[in-house]
Amino acid sequence: MVTVREMALELFRAHGMTTVFGNPGSTELPMLQQFPDDFRYVLGLQEAVVVGMADGYAQASGRPTLVNLHTAPGVGNAVGALVNAAANKTPLVVTAGQQVRPMLALEAMLTNPRATELPRPTVKFSGEPARAADVPALLARAIHAATTPPTGPVFVSIPMDDWDVELTGPDLEVAQRAVRRSVRAPLLPDESGLGTLVAALDGATAPALVVGGDVDAGGGFDDAVALAERCSAAVYGPPVDGRVAFPEDHPLFRGALPMAIAPLAQTLEPHDVVVVLGTAVFRYYPYVPGRFLPDGTELHHVTADPDEAARAPMGDALIADPTTVVRALRDRVAASSRPVPGSAPTAEAAPVSATPGTLTAEEVFDVLGAVWPADGVVVDESPSNRAALHARRPVRRPASSFFTTSGGLGFGLPAAVGVALADPSRPVLAAIGDGSMQYAIQALATASALAVPVTVMVLENHEYAILKWFAARENTPKAPGLDLPPVDFTALAAGYGVPAERVSTVDELRAALERGRDADGPRLVSVPLGRPSG
Repeated sequence: MVTVREMALELFRAHGMTTVFGNPGSTELPMLQQFPDDFRYVLGLQEAVVVGMADGYAQASGRPTLVNLHTAPGVGNAVGALVNAAANKTPLVVTAGQQVRPMLALEAMLTNPRATELPRPTVKFSGEPARAADVPALLARAIHAATTPPTGPVFVSIPMDDWDVELTGPDLEVAQRAVRRSVRAPLLPDESGLGTLVAALDGATAPALVVGGDVDAGGGFDDAVALAERCSAAVYGPPVDGRVAFPEDHPLFRGALPMAIAPLAQTLEPHDVVVVLGTAVFRYYPYVPGRFLPDGTELHHVTADPDEAARAPMGDALIADPTTVVRALRDRVAASSRPVPGSAPTAEAAPVSATPGTLTAEEVFDVLGAVWPADGVVVDESPSNRAALHARRPVRRPASSFFTTSGGLGFGLPAAVGVALADPSRPVLAAIGDGSMQYAIQALATASALAVPVTVMVLENHEYAILKWFAARENTPKAPGLDLPPVDFTALAAGYGVPAERVSTVDELRAALERGRDADGPRLVSVPLGRPSG
């Protein structure tokens, strides 16, 4: 006898999806019974944590990742994290239990009467099988949808009595074929599109490349360097992106573009040709109206996402795999030694805190840059300190910087745990603001239970500093809720079983980070931030 469960497990094995992130409920227990020895179950204590860990794991491993949630309440808790995963283009296959079929019409307890609708705005595909026999084929469809460009999360609701149904005859054949089939989408660029890009770069006086996170996700980090060096192009990071795809200490790197419309166009003023690779054109915020591009500047856009291409406000777009295009351009553009406008950003001396017992963000990240190895990973969720982090500890290696593209909080801590689970050979640090830390702090429990080698550095300023900046920028005085109560993060960490310490000097921080870097399990370092003197 071959059951739906057995065929689903074979399907997951075929796609390398043997690590399951979940928080089980009664409607999920039939899926999880007799859990096979070659699978690993990673328990998260809240569903947003579950999805965040899976997000980091999928990005670091480069594979689709399985998530198991508890019917409607569990999916509801996870929706914010799914918004992050969708913006990050992370291939997650999210399953949730559903009430047994005989009680669906009754809307008995734990029935989700609109199961496919609840997560729909945040996922590429959302489905529920019409019959139990359709489960394997529907899961296969979901996996293929998640992993074809543009990649992203998908959702399948599965009634709890479907798993033990026997598959026979044509239903078994369909399920077996679903396990065996593959879907490939290389999205190779056409010759005409490539020719246009080559001609634009070869004919440019002062070209610029904007290299986005999709290039890093596709393995094109070093290829982007080779392309920029060959055509002597200035390189910018996107205004905001989940990954860094070009070494930030490279002589051709000019920093990240501003996020607002007018300043971004002003930054591109020296360039007559701009080629945007593997990111949106552009993620703007706040609203500062002005020209979208300088007069006389032409823009070309390469993306695997048709919607991203369609909604761009300017430029000609080529829908193709960005890394493939980068490699093709590297081999085709003419070598050039033309001068490159501007200079690489440099960090000024770190200001010293005026408040005794605290450090400035610059001091913190100078220590991090000295202690954390170049091939180590930093997952960032301290929005007000992001610029200081990248100025003091520039990204130099592929797949070594993760951030949420959506701007929503709650990604950083669980994602760092997921990244470390995917590749324990690389030291992983989560740089988390004290406000961000509260969104998914339960990830500490998973890190402790599984001895995940991740160092959590909590930057405490007792406020939503980035919101205070926006409040001043948007002229919204006396906005409430921007100050945070004091929280003892070392006590919270200890409660979850994570060794923790509080530091107040540069030397203490250096020693704490060295202990975290060399540890074989999680550690937390609490760092009070103060205002610069003067």
